[in-house]
Amino acid sequence: MASERKFVAENVRRVLLKEYLMKEVSRAGFGGLDVQRTPMGTRVILSTERPGLVIGRRGETIKSLTYAIEKNFGFENPSIEVKEVENASLNAQIMAEKLAFSLERGWHFRRAGHATLRRVMEAGARGCYIVVAGKLSGQRHRTEKFKEGSIKYCGEPALLFVDEGYAVAKLKMGVIGVTVRIMQADSKLPADIVIADRRDVDASAVVAPAAETPAEEAE
Repeated sequence: MASERKFVAENVRRVLLKEYLMKEVSRAGFGGLDVQRTPMGTRVILSTERPGLVIGRRGETIKSLTYAIEKNFGFENPSIEVKEVENASLNAQIMAEKLAFSLERGWHFRRAGHATLRRVMEAGARGCYIVVAGKLSGQRHRTEKFKEGSIKYCGEPALLFVDEGYAVAKLKMGVIGVTVRIMQADSKLPADIVIADRRDVDASAVVAPAAETPAEEAE
């Protein structure tokens, strides 16, 4: 039971750390977080759209973040490694935050949703699924969904190939939750089968049937 409580407490601490960093580096475009235990301490890999804003002038910003992680969250000897996101349009967390920011700026939810969907698909994604939920128009809660391409919702393909991000837009009527799921272009699904052309097959790779032995011929 003690090990189960320790496991739950560790995961809660990591979730709180993620929420803290999402708030602190929002201007830099938070793209993801990975916490690794090493013999030297704790390694925090932070993916952002603009790493320079996280590092700060002469490394002052990253030093303050390292001190806060050690003091407020209890991670031993933390070291932050900032990694730049290669393509922000294919990062679900960054796109969710951009969509939430567009809603806060006054964009209509349908216009913002379709614009985000189009940007993700033009970047080369295999599929995109967006859910916007809250008081979108009027006093009643409602949910709008935007989908294009192929997307997986469960199973191993969803765990391996689907990137998910979540953000919140704070409006006068209330908060609006934004969920973005992106299926990468290089996703290899079990149903994906490529049939090779006979002309492209190397003849030397084809194994010829074994010849019959004299004993088998006598029989």
